[in-house]
Amino acid sequence: MSSSLFTPFLITLLVAGLTFLTRFLPFALFGGGKKVPAIIQALGELLPPAVMAILVVYCLRNVSIMTAPHGLPEFIAIGIVAILHIWKRNNLLSIGGGTVIYMVLVQMIF
Repeated sequence: MSSSLFTPFLITLLVAGLTFLTRFLPFALFGGGKKVPAIIQALGELLPPAVMAILVVYCLRNVSIMTAPHGLPEFIAIGIVAILHIWKRNNLLSIGGGTVIYMVLVQMIF
C-alpha cells in the first residue's frame, strides 16, 4: 500500500477505534448494575442545557439588530424551536422545525 493511500486509511482506522472506545467505555465502567457516581449524574444533567446555551450564543453572535432584517428570522426561528419543544418535548422535531422555518424565512421572506 502506498503512503498516499495508507495515511487516510490509518486516520480512518484511528478515528473509528477512538469513537468505538468512547461509546464502549461508559458501559464498561458503569454497566452491569454498578452505581453511577454522583458527579457523573450531575454532569449528565447539567451539560446538555449548557451545551445548548453555548450553541445559541454561538449562532447569534453575528446577528445585527441595527441593520435589516434586524434579527427577525433568527428570533422567529428561536421562538418556533421553543414552542415546538415545550409542546412536543422532541429534540429532533424542535431543532428540525426551527431550521426549516429559518431557512424559509431567509430564502423566501427576508
